[in-house]
Parts: sequence; structure tokens; C-alpha cells
Amino acid sequence: MPANKTLTAALSLDLMLSELLVMFTRRRTWAMLAAIALIPILLAVAVYLSSDRLAPGEGPPFVDRVTQNGLFTGFAAMLLAMPLFLPLTVSVVSGDTIAGEAGLGTLRYLLIAPVGRLRLLVVKYLGTLAFVLAGTFTLMLAGALIGWILFPTGPITLLSGDVIGIGEALGRMALVALYTTVSMTGMLAIGLFISTLTTIPVGAMTGVLIASGVSQILDNLPQLSAIHEWLFTHYWLDFADILRQPIELSSFGSNALLQLGYIALFGALAYGRFSTKDVLS
Repeated sequence: MPANKTLTAALSLDLMLSELLVMFTRRRTWAMLAAIALIPILLAVAVYLSSDRLAPGEGPPFVDRVTQNGLFTGFAAMLLAMPLFLPLTVSVVSGDTIAGEAGLGTLRYLLIAPVGRLRLLVVKYLGTLAFVLAGTFTLMLAGALIGWILFPTGPITLLSGDVIGIGEALGRMALVALYTTVSMTGMLAIGLFISTLTTIPVGAMTGVLIASGVSQILDNLPQLSAIHEWLFTHYWLDFADILRQPIELSSFGSNALLQLGYIALFGALAYGRFSTKDVLS
């Protein structure tokens, strides 16, 4: 029995490493990471070249602070990326999980190995999660770097009025990246489920992106305030609480709990669909 468990663990580890290797050796993955890195770069260059300086409180959140402290470039870029650009890349990787393998005709060969369909779903999900983590940290690092190059950089004045040093500010940037990654986990689960419904990756990707757009639209309708806290996009922009002293953790906890609910629901739906699906390709 221990030998069987050891073999199963080894197969799971090999499958996970293989998934990560495939994910991060694709040109598409690096192209999307490069596109994510361009968001803060383009933002910083646009602000730098602009002849008009925004007064405090004007324009998109945090953009008015970029010229005062370049480290705010990452925070401003994350706010701009959350509604569309990050969900777009997430929809690509999550929609391709199962549908992409089926479309290429490799899904059947993956299932021939003694890994099990549940284990394959878990590995595919963790692979997409690794991409999101890489994407959020890429955005924040690119923002910190371009902000340091183009603007004055020093201790940051938080939204609460407290001042923190550069080292702690970089730690807050890492927390924002982690918060955003957690915010995307529910959407990844939705994408995994939709990906089990089709063999056409583009269709799955489109479905995930539409789900994100619909959720955001519903979250902005005051008439539907009763369901706002149940929408997976509801807490996406609440990472601003990390820029207070002390850090406000209530929104992080609510967000994590909500995303876990979506993971449980759509993970179960994905397994229910995938475990009974006839795999012909």
C-alpha cells in the first residue's frame, strides 16, 4: 500500500511539473506576461509625457500619486488592469485547460496514464493558478521598476496618511499581487468548468470572459445590491485596504471565502462533467 501511495505521489508530481513546464515554455504564455508588463510601462510613460499634472483626487485612483512617488505606478496599473486585461489573460489560460487538450487530440493520451480525471483537473487548475501568480507579480514588478526610472521614489504615504519605507512598500506590493491572485481563483474555477463543456478552446475562453463582464456589470447595478456580495468580481478592487495602516483584512477574508465558494461549486461541476465525459480525442 505505501508503495502504491508513493507511486501515485510521484505520478502527481511528474504531472504537475510537466504542466508547469508546458505552461511556461509556450510563446503564448510569455507573450501574455509581456503584455501584462506593458500595462504599467505604458501608464508611466503616458503620465511622464503628459504636460498636465493631475491634482490630488483627480483622474483614476492612484494615478495622481504616480508623479509624486513612482512606486504607485504598480498600484495604479493594477486598478486599470483588473476590469479587463487580467480577466482576458485568465480567460485564455483557464478556457484552454481541458478544451485545449481535447482540441489538440492529446487529452485521451493524458488519461491513459494512471493519473485519474480528478487529479488531472487539479493539476490543470494549479497550472493556471501559477500563471496568474506570475502575471500579478510581473505587473507589480514592472510598475515598481518603470516608476523608479521615471519618477521620484521614496517612502510612501498610505491612504490612511501614515508613511512607510520603501522596503515595507515593496512588501505591500507583494500583498497586492497575492490579493489579486486570490481574486482570480473563482474565475479560474469557472474557466475550468466551461473548458470541460467543449472541445473548442476559443469558445471556452469567450465564455469565461463573458462571465467576468456580466458579473462586473451586475455588480455596478444598485438595483441588484442584494446579490453584489455573491458575485466573484465584487471584491476585486478592494486591495486598496492593503494601503492603510494597519492593514484592513476584513475584505481579504471576505474575498477569500467567496472565491473558495466558487472553487468548490465550479470545481464540483467540472468534475461531475469531466468524470462522465466520453473522451474521443
